[in-house]
Amino acid sequence: MRGMSLDLPSMDDLLKPSEPIAYGDRKLQGQEGGARHLSSLLPALSSALGSPVRTAVHPDPRSLQEALHLPDAGSVLVVLADGLGFWNLAGRLGHAPYLRSLMNEGVNAVPISTCLPSTTAVAMGVFGTGTCPGLTGLTGYTQLNPEKDEICQQIQFRNAIEPTRLQTQPTIFETLVSRGVRVTSVGEPKFKDSALTRACLRGSEYKAGRDLRQRVMTAAQSSREPGLTYLYLPEVDKVGHHLGWTGDAWVAALEEVDAGLSLLRRNLPKGTLVVITADHGMVQALPEERIDIRQRPDLMDGVRLVGGEPRAVMLYAQDGVDPEDMAGRWRQGLEDRAVIMTKGEAVAAGVFGSVDERVLPMIGDVLVAACGQVTLVDSGTQKDAATRLPGVHGSRTILETRIPCLIDLV
Repeated sequence: MRGMSLDLPSMDDLLKPSEPIAYGDRKLQGQEGGARHLSSLLPALSSALGSPVRTAVHPDPRSLQEALHLPDAGSVLVVLADGLGFWNLAGRLGHAPYLRSLMNEGVNAVPISTCLPSTTAVAMGVFGTGTCPGLTGLTGYTQLNPEKDEICQQIQFRNAIEPTRLQTQPTIFETLVSRGVRVTSVGEPKFKDSALTRACLRGSEYKAGRDLRQRVMTAAQSSREPGLTYLYLPEVDKVGHHLGWTGDAWVAALEEVDAGLSLLRRNLPKGTLVVITADHGMVQALPEERIDIRQRPDLMDGVRLVGGEPRAVMLYAQDGVDPEDMAGRWRQGLEDRAVIMTKGEAVAAGVFGSVDERVLPMIGDVLVAACGQVTLVDSGTQKDAATRLPGVHGSRTILETRIPCLIDLV
């Protein structure tokens, strides 16, 4: 890390759980989140564009712009590199010369926070609306669909409530477009009309690119007109899930992304504001720390349905079962391998931000956030391959919840 402006914590420190992350406009002292949060980014950028969008969580976009140190600009390009956590990136900066040049600047050397659970479906709702999971209705990778009383999946919206009925908060893109501001999204063709796009990122003109270079050049071309361009990069996350983030394959994906972003910068018009962020970081799972809860009667006693994912489990209690008792059994059974809260405790602690009454039933009665490199899987409902992914996220460790906010004014 010689020559860098930040020190890399030990892996033990990075795998420690953080406290619940706060929502709101304030620049907090001693607590993560507030103005320096994924939910703040698009409202802040709308202010930088001169068309501030207020949301139910962030009524003062100008204060967010100031807290994030964003200059005014006529054209803004925001890049979301899926899975590129701040400390994952910091540990491999030798392979990313462009990103390293940004991280060496003081304003970029401090991470911002993502949501809890730290997973894509939830984060995209927070990012796209500038609000919180308790308002978007996206509270987990899988969660209860109260209309069917069944578990649904929130990436492809399998068995789920229709996207625009579930996620009713206006998106930042919608609001900007309604004011006459150009908004362009650039991504893979399959995401153009996807359920998650319709839920969280609706409103923009979507331009698809088959490969990274084509997407980068499309984003550069779009940025030649005033307005907002959004570029989504899935490469690092894909490799991280299937091969882990600590090996050569992840480094190769990072090198590809860094080269693409460097190409992007060279083709942007002068005065473009670039902000690079992510939705979550990633933890390397340990096979010996894999716990199959279906094989643990002490844990499954009283559990009706299991939602969430291996790093962030949501448990729905059988009728008549006290969630406090269930949480107590899980604390006893898992000891220091997870942080466990009841729904009431999580809502009171602000884990989901402000929670709408219609969203409350979607949240599990007991929430289990894995510590260290633990995964909590359910062989009764999950495919075996999905329970053995080497790269995982969703929990509240520093490695998973700290993301970059890298600013570059071309």
